[in-house]
Amino acid sequence: MTGSRKVTAGGGRGSRLGRTALTGLSFLVLLVAGVGWGYLNLTGQIDTFGADGISGDRPPASPNGQNVLVIGSDTRSGANRKLGGGKGTVGRSDTVFLLHVYADHRHAVAVSIPRDSMVDIPACRTPSGEWTAPQHHVMFNGAFSVGETAEGNPACTQNTVEHLTGLRVDHTVVVDFSGFSALTSAVGGVPVCLPQDIYQQDLSPKRPTRGALVFAKGPQTVSGQRALDYVRIRHGIGDGSDIGRIKRQQAFIGSLIKKVKSQGLNPTTLLPLADAATDSMTVDPGLGSADRLLKFAMSMKNIDLRNTRFVTVPWRYEGARVAIVEPEAHALWAALKADRTIDGHDAKAHGLLRGPGARLAPPAGGGIHRSGKGKGSRSPERPDDASPSPAAPAPVAGTGISLAVYNGTTVNGLAARAAELLRAHGFTVTGTATASNQGRMSTVIQYGPGLQAEAETTARLFGGARTMASGTAGIQVILGTSYAENPSPAAEATPTPSAVPSTIGDGARSADEDLCKDLSYG
Repeated sequence: MTGSRKVTAGGGRGSRLGRTALTGLSFLVLLVAGVGWGYLNLTGQIDTFGADGISGDRPPASPNGQNVLVIGSDTRSGANRKLGGGKGTVGRSDTVFLLHVYADHRHAVAVSIPRDSMVDIPACRTPSGEWTAPQHHVMFNGAFSVGETAEGNPACTQNTVEHLTGLRVDHTVVVDFSGFSALTSAVGGVPVCLPQDIYQQDLSPKRPTRGALVFAKGPQTVSGQRALDYVRIRHGIGDGSDIGRIKRQQAFIGSLIKKVKSQGLNPTTLLPLADAATDSMTVDPGLGSADRLLKFAMSMKNIDLRNTRFVTVPWRYEGARVAIVEPEAHALWAALKADRTIDGHDAKAHGLLRGPGARLAPPAGGGIHRSGKGKGSRSPERPDDASPSPAAPAPVAGTGISLAVYNGTTVNGLAARAAELLRAHGFTVTGTATASNQGRMSTVIQYGPGLQAEAETTARLFGGARTMASGTAGIQVILGTSYAENPSPAAEATPTPSAVPSTIGDGARSADEDLCKDLSYG
């Protein structure tokens, strides 16, 4: 973790061991810690990681809610070693989700990203100050290990998530083993459920015998080490995959949030919880002070349990790994960017706050009739005898076209902006990077053999762009200052996002869900 530092609020606690994270507890940890600071003026330290590893080529900021990245790690170094499992001292991400807190401050959704997902990892900064080369089609959890430090590389994971989703990550949070254990004990245990009996061999698959019973089938309450064991269970349930474990971790987080809220957010209940929470966190510099933490936490305190939802990014197996499924995943990211809930509501202040019936308006042109108006319909905007307007240009459709985007200027974030535009039109962006020449005036679309038509389709999104044949395979979009200074109208007109597939909403879990429901896969 490059540039890690400690921010002191009040009296110091002395040196602390490096932080790693177990699982996604950002909503609870931030709420408890932030409100605890506000009520109790709790003294102590908040660890932050340096911003020098965050890419300069980022998606633009958005007023539509906030995105919080939560990274988990299976590192067993330092004080966490006695809490069990694994060998080695390099930080490796175990659980990651992106929490979207909607602009109405009454809804939130956490999107889990499986650690075995195959993704592109952009250039990342190592502790030595060097930047790595981008990696294509590699395991998602590899981003956290770039630089091979015990603390991991949360900035690299943040860069990877922004590259994958096209969403700007506003904050990143890490929670360590010991803090997690203390938090579950401080709350008095967390209600959970097991779909079947769990034995020692299920926790340690290399064990030669089944061993003793660890968890009995059915509802029970866990804390400390047993809580850690619960969220780690992978084998012995369903197909033994990380997908099933994600379901149980989502159920656990929801149950923990429910338990804390049931006890009330008051000084008596918050003192031990806030102490455990602030002792367990590493955050980005934007949350690295008590007042910032409090402000953000208070923005989430009115989110109802039923409006705290958990989903997993659309996926399929790719051999032993996981492939993220498009265009379904893009539809999910587009919905979050527009601040739409996964069941189609508009959660901006002028949307859901008007009432439960407020939904997105259908796309212009009408519902499922994508090619024109329905039979017998007329436009309310012009009389029947008005001359028809000239036909609008056909929308740019990039389905099946893969390309890379290079920033040929010194304008930060330009490649990310263009990548977002391209993905919105169905293109597959294989990577973004800085071009070797950053003095380009106009945008050039370079294409390899047999790809001229695809290059010309791409050029339609960039006003004044020219296409150029190249001996290099594939398509490369090299952006010039003409795009930075005056994007064409076509480039700014992002198509109406597709609705989030019903399978995502149907499979969502809320924080007040039945504890024993949907806890395994396969």
